[in-house]
Formats: sequence, structure tokens, C-alpha cells
Amino acid sequence: MTHGRLSRRHAFRLTGAATAASVLAGLTARPATAGVSPAQPGAPLARVAPPVAAFALSDVRLLPGPFADNQNRTLSYLSFVDADRLLHTFRRNVGLPSTATPCGGWEAPDVELRGHSTGHLLTALAQAFASTGDSAYQAKASRIVSALAACQAAAPAAGYGRGYLSAYPESFIDRVENGQQVWAPYYTLHKIMAGLLDQYLLAGNQQALDVLVAKAAWVKARTDRLSTARLQAMLRTEFGGMNEVLANLYLVTGDQNHLTTATRFDHAEIFDPLANRLDRLAGYHANTQIPKIIGAIQEYQATGQARYRDIATFFWDTVVGHHTYANGGNSNGEHFHAPDAIASQLSDSTTECCNTYNMLKLTRQLFRYDPSRIDYLDYYENALLNQILGSQDPASAHGFVSYYVPLRAGGIKTYSNDYDTFWCCHGTGMENHTKFGDTIYFHTDDALYVNLFIPSELTWRDRGLVLRQETRFPTQPSTRLTVRQAGGTALALRLRVPSWVAGADSVRITVNGVAQPVSARPGSHVELNRVWRAGDVVELTMGMSLTLEPTPDDASVRAVRYGPVLLAGEYGGSNLTALPRLQPDSLTATGQPLVFRARANNASVTLSPFHALHHQRHSVYWRIG
Repeated sequence: MTHGRLSRRHAFRLTGAATAASVLAGLTARPATAGVSPAQPGAPLARVAPPVAAFALSDVRLLPGPFADNQNRTLSYLSFVDADRLLHTFRRNVGLPSTATPCGGWEAPDVELRGHSTGHLLTALAQAFASTGDSAYQAKASRIVSALAACQAAAPAAGYGRGYLSAYPESFIDRVENGQQVWAPYYTLHKIMAGLLDQYLLAGNQQALDVLVAKAAWVKARTDRLSTARLQAMLRTEFGGMNEVLANLYLVTGDQNHLTTATRFDHAEIFDPLANRLDRLAGYHANTQIPKIIGAIQEYQATGQARYRDIATFFWDTVVGHHTYANGGNSNGEHFHAPDAIASQLSDSTTECCNTYNMLKLTRQLFRYDPSRIDYLDYYENALLNQILGSQDPASAHGFVSYYVPLRAGGIKTYSNDYDTFWCCHGTGMENHTKFGDTIYFHTDDALYVNLFIPSELTWRDRGLVLRQETRFPTQPSTRLTVRQAGGTALALRLRVPSWVAGADSVRITVNGVAQPVSARPGSHVELNRVWRAGDVVELTMGMSLTLEPTPDDASVRAVRYGPVLLAGEYGGSNLTALPRLQPDSLTATGQPLVFRARANNASVTLSPFHALHHQRHSVYWRIG
């Protein structure tokens, strides 16, 4: 890939065929494993401390429900997948023996992107260990890290630079530096580096940090010799979040060299217009850009330079406000298009799942710097519920995932498989479904934020608090919070009241059965201050209503929601050729939760939650009037 505008699927044909969230949790909470070396003594912490902090992923356990179901299917895949098959190309690349069967898809030995999935696997295994406490995931990852360390040690004898580690030869880096065609070598390096960092932060693997530091030194040595002009030319290719992982490594180690290298991946062609509040995203490959912006917000934390924050904030406002579909995703054919072009950009290749994975990472970080912006959480909920949750095939024991989520009339979801896809979204899919607990709750020293309504149990060790959230949301528009253990001190409980709530008068909050006289404005946090005791119960009930959401470029094209739930028409095997014409006044409840009937194209159609529609054709958008 010589430019981010080239489709990765197209690049795949041409070739012949982790995470900042974890970093911040690692910096703001306890290590995942006792005895793990922390940041170097005296190492500087973040120049900018966010006003709200994340809990460690290990502090939250999912309870039974659809999110836990998705997680369990992915855990089955993580246990099943043969790491030696993924390591085959790493070993062969440095002359080490391997008898494993090579993988197919984007990990095939002749595909230039090979190696990226191993990085995703390391992150997913780290998250699986943190999310469940099951040491089998830690042990499997430890074996992978040891194998990668052996490959790195063998690199000089194979003719590569000291610290080099990948599944492809170092000549790929020569090619990208010289402007020659090659498929995104730094993209793959970022995935491996992020996986190593997550192994250190979430699974306590010191060897992973050692391998990563050596690899980061190799990146610095390679980029030391490049002029600014040559670097900027190289950055017109897809390079993942190299600035993100290097800034995070600086925050962990305090080594200024990592921050110096991170800033070399600041892409002026993208950053400069955003810094000047200009939307010039049209025509750019979407998922090439989003990781750069996650890097920007991490560089803000590392440096305190407001320009980085402004770039990230304006990018988010622009993408969510002018390039986002009803399900929270963005892009058509993997690219951004003209601002507000939605109805004109419906196809089988809308809303790439990697984009949404990265937008959720960015959103999570931005909220931590400005917790007054409930729109961050509204977006997060929308994208998590209406794209990510439904991107996994519930009929697959191994949690196969989608690449695109088609939004054309008559679209149908397709899925990965065990060994013959390994798309980018296969990799981020492993990560998506092992970290659902990372944004449900945030905190300050004296306040607990309840952001999402997902069955879970939080252990806040520093405050001696255990909180259990039981809910069937969104099937039922309510949640129940039970204090199972309390430290006996005053604490503010801040409950999110989403913007979709059907009016303040539809919100009811009780504590131990007693209604609370609090203002519950949609799009705000409601604060309950008291000394909490074991056995206290808080119940939140919110009103939902049907809404028809117009597209910005054609008001006659609309999506149907019930509360936060995006509804889609069930069309079985019917491959529609145009948007169905919906009669809005025909929408009626069926008696089944979240299921409605309506008339469209003079025929009856069932509308049900889009996240639950699989193995049949659907319509998310409708022609009205």
C-alpha cells in the first residue's frame, strides 16, 4: 500500500491472496499480576492527568447477558486457535524451524500484511486474562511472547537490524521508506507492539516489555536516518497507531526516546487541517486516519500540548457529526466521503468494524478528559450496541465476526472463520469482545460514574466497594444497582441519563424503594450523594419511544429507533433493489420486546433490533413519504 486511500481488500488482491485503553488502565490502577515491574523509578507520569479515571479491566466482571455471551464465544476461539500456526511466518522469517500448517487469508505466507493477527491475539489474550482471571490465557500468551523473543534474538543472524521483529523481511521497511509498493508494514508492527504492551500491562509479562523496548529502539534507529520530508511521505501509507503505542510506551517507561519516535508518526497532511478545524477527510481511507487520532490524544497526555487535544476533539466531532451512520459506524468502501453524505453512500461495504473499534477507543479517551460531554457516551452506547454487539455471529461457537456491516437495502452480514480470513476486523473482533467491561464504570476520588447498562460487577478496592449491576437493557429500559460491599464513606454515584430518553418525566430513580427528588435531564448525569451501605439498591428506569432519524443529505431517508435500539426490517432471502417505502403511522408494537410491525412497499414487515439480526437480509434505512 503506497497510500492510505487504497482499499486493504484491493491490496490483498494485489499481493496474491491494542490498546491505549489498556495503557491508561495500567497507569491508573494496580498491575494485573503481583510482582510485575512498574514504570522505571522516577519516571514521569502523564503531563495531563484526566479528571476521570478508568478502572482496571480486572476490576469488572461481566454477568450473564448478551455481552457475556459474545465474550464467551470469543474466549472459546482464543483457547482454540493454534498459536504455532500464526507464529509459523515469524519463525521462518528469521530461519527458525517450523512444522506448523500456515494460516490462510491475510496471514498466508505470501501476503504482505502477515503477522498483524498475532498482535491482536496478544491483546485479546491479555484482555481475556484481565476480564476473567483465567490464567490459561496468560499462559498461552506467555508462550507466544517467548517465541517472539526467540525470533527477535535470531534477527541479526538473519541479516536484520537488532530489535527487529515481524513475520515479513525488513526489506518491506526499505520499500515503504523509498515510496515503493508494499502493504502497510508499519500497520503490522503497530499491532505487534500494542499486543506486547498489553501483555505487560494486563498480564504482567515483563518479557513482553523487554521485547517491545528493543523493537521500539529499532523503530527509532530506522527513523533517525530519515528526513522530515521522507518521513511525511512514508506516512501517506497505512501505519496503524504507531504514535499511540510509542506515546503509551513513554508513559509506561519514562524514556524520552519513545516520545521522540512517536512524534515522527504525526501526519501533517491529516493533523494540520484538523488543527485548523477543517474537514478535509473526504477521499481518505478511514481506518488509516482514526488510529493516528488516538495517537494524538495519547500524545496530549504525554506532552500537555493542547494542539493534540484539539485535533482529536475536532476529528471526533467531525466524524460523529458528519460521517456517521445510524449504527454508529462510518465509511463506505473503507473511505470517508463528502460531509453528511449518508443516504447517497449505502452499500455492502459500509461501516467497517475496525473503524468503529477505533472510534470507541478514541471516544473513551476523550470522555476521560471531558466527562461533561454525555454525547461521548451516547455515541459509545450507540456504536457498541448497534454495531459491535451485532458484528459477531451468535451461531458460531468461535464468535466469527463481520468485516463490514452492510447498510444497503437487502444487505446481509458475513463473517470470518477459524484460519482462512484473518482480516483486520477479524483481529479487532478478537479484541472487541474481550473488553466490554472497560467503559461501564469510571471514577474520581469521590465519585463513581455508571456509564453503560451492562450486567456486571465492579470491585473498587481502594474504596472497599463492590457494586453489582443487573439489567436486561435494552430489552427492558431499566437497571438495578446493588451495593454488595461498602467502605462506609460518602460517595457520589453518577448515573448516566442518555439523550434518547423520552423526557425527564419518564425517568424514575429509587434508592431502597424510595423515589429520589433529583433532576433527570436527558443527556446528563444524575448524582446521588450518600453514605452507601451493603444492601443498598438503586433502580433507574427510563422511558423509550419510537423515533425516525433522517439522513442529513435526504430527509426522506430515515432510520427507525426505539430508544437507543436501531431497528431493521427482516427480509429473509429477499435481495431488495431499492429502499423500502415505509408507512410511519403503521408502526405498531407486537407484544415482543423491541419488535414492531409496519407496512412497507404495501406489504407487512417485521422490524427488530439490528444487533440481533443475522443470516438474513435486512433494511436499516427506509424511504418515508
